[in-house]
Amino acid sequence: MGHRVELGLHALILYSALEMGVETLPHLPGWAAAALAVSEIVVVAVFTLEYVLRLATAPAPGAYARSFFGIVDLLAIAPFYLGLAFIGIGIDLRAVRALRLLRLVRLLKLARYTSAIDRLAAAWRVVKEEVIVFGVAALIVLYVCALVIFQFEHDAQPEAFASVFDAMWWAAVTLTTVGYGDIYPVTAVGRVFTVLMLFVALGIIAIPTGLVASALSAIRTKEAEGREPPRE
Repeated sequence: MGHRVELGLHALILYSALEMGVETLPHLPGWAAAALAVSEIVVVAVFTLEYVLRLATAPAPGAYARSFFGIVDLLAIAPFYLGLAFIGIGIDLRAVRALRLLRLVRLLKLARYTSAIDRLAAAWRVVKEEVIVFGVAALIVLYVCALVIFQFEHDAQPEAFASVFDAMWWAAVTLTTVGYGDIYPVTAVGRVFTVLMLFVALGIIAIPTGLVASALSAIRTKEAEGREPPRE
């Protein structure tokens, strides 16, 4: 597929995502709504043609249809046709609106046209075991922190920290350094514990990020070495 065609498909994918947001604007003029409807038909027609061509030219059409990108390509156009079918047989329009969310699947089509996604996937394959183990450990830390802060804060704030599961919400937003501020400790020991948790949170974010970054750097280095001309 030519580079210009790929760029055109990129633009269509991004436009279709932007279109979903524009459709939600209040008091949208009638001409704008009509233009959006026509443009959606054009987008669906292009993606349908792409899907049919890929299916027709694939060495194994069945394998393509069952592949990840084959399913993504199908889901990218399915909401439009299912919506027409639902309206035709009188199904509740709320079901049709829910189907429109599937249009977001089109964003996954971008992954087909960028080598960066391939490098990220390769990096994930290298470090996935370490990241999974670290993720499980992070969940255990989150639960332990929730248990501890519950003991410290429940008596002082019985409504905010009504159970360990309420405390888990606080632990999650604290460990991820989001910190909404809707729940916070008021006891001295709870505040000290929170400060300690913030240091733990830095590691929870930094360690898996560092693992993936290191693997990605190694893959890019290997690619660069492969492109270098042989020395005489």
